[in-house]
Amino acid sequence: MKIIPTKLLVSTLYILLSFLVVNAVSLSTNKQKPLPQPLVFADQRLAIVYPVIQNFKSIITSDPLGITKSWVGSDVCKYRGFYCDHPPDNQSAIALASIDFNGFQLGAPTLDGFLDQLPDIALFHANSNNFTGTISSSIAKLPYLYELDISNNKFYGPFPSAVLGMNGLTFLDIRFNFFSGSVPPQIFMQNLDYLFINNNDFRQKLPDNLGSSHILCLTLANNKFIGPIPRSIAKVLSSVTEVLLLNNELTGCLPYEIGLLKEAVVFDVGNNRLTGPLPFSLVCLDKVEQLNFAGNSFYGMVPEVVCELEYLVNFSLSNNYLTNVGPICRSLIERGVLDVRNNCIPYLPNQRSIAECVAFFAQPRFCPHMWSYTYIPCMFPGFSSSASFIPQVAPTP
Repeated sequence: MKIIPTKLLVSTLYILLSFLVVNAVSLSTNKQKPLPQPLVFADQRLAIVYPVIQNFKSIITSDPLGITKSWVGSDVCKYRGFYCDHPPDNQSAIALASIDFNGFQLGAPTLDGFLDQLPDIALFHANSNNFTGTISSSIAKLPYLYELDISNNKFYGPFPSAVLGMNGLTFLDIRFNFFSGSVPPQIFMQNLDYLFINNNDFRQKLPDNLGSSHILCLTLANNKFIGPIPRSIAKVLSSVTEVLLLNNELTGCLPYEIGLLKEAVVFDVGNNRLTGPLPFSLVCLDKVEQLNFAGNSFYGMVPEVVCELEYLVNFSLSNNYLTNVGPICRSLIERGVLDVRNNCIPYLPNQRSIAECVAFFAQPRFCPHMWSYTYIPCMFPGFSSSASFIPQVAPTP
């Protein structure tokens, strides 16, 4: 029988004993470690959106303000940017009703799987972030959504057609993105109060049904809209307060029907390719404060009656080919209200060169319905912004 050396035996016993002690401590620690408690939510509706929020949190690529640090635990209503309220279908329930991410500078590759999975959402505001991707068609299933603001992000693709037919939607703001293609004409037929689609890459003619809209504020600026302003604008937006069409590629002459926008406070068609005389009907815009026709090819006189508008504080006609201003308009120039720099007006400073003006007027200039440029519809009985009467011949002197 082989005798095991004493030192080896002691070492073996020490190792075995150490192993048993470590395991015993480990077992004891595991027994003492509490099991994770299930999250308790104030309402089942919050339990439904909790995993949706956490999944979205996991794809956030940028959070310089540390917004998502608060997105923990079961109290969704205390997450920064999230707001709860009673849903319309159950006044005793608590649901995620609105989201306000404005200015959070969050980055994410998509909103798909997030916005469209919030069944009780009514307002979604995400202005000035770094969200990208396209907008899921599934948002059309959100029954309570009435305000959608995804402006100043990096969304791309065609106009988010999912909003078409969302009759509850009253506010749509997709400006300062990279949407392209055309704007579906149906959007102007919806019950929108505010439509902001400026600063994208839309290219098309202004739709003829623009005048069938109920919109209060319409901004189409800084796109590539082409063609003339439709005469159907006569039926437009009987209560429109702002029309922003600047920085597009609009052509043709101004229809006198612009003067039928009785509630307009701002009318801006600056930096297009419009031409012709300025219509006297602008005097019917008796609430207007800002008129911008700069950067086009308008010619002729500046209508004195327009310079008499009571609330006018900014009237920009610079960079055109206008040739005459009367004493009332000259008083606005002196007060800094009217800007006629870089036109063809004799004896005024900062005008185009004679050669430049001669070259412009050497080309034939024509607008249809020339009689209409001195027509002032609000001077006639029964004046209405919804009037459909459009005379085809000049009135008898």
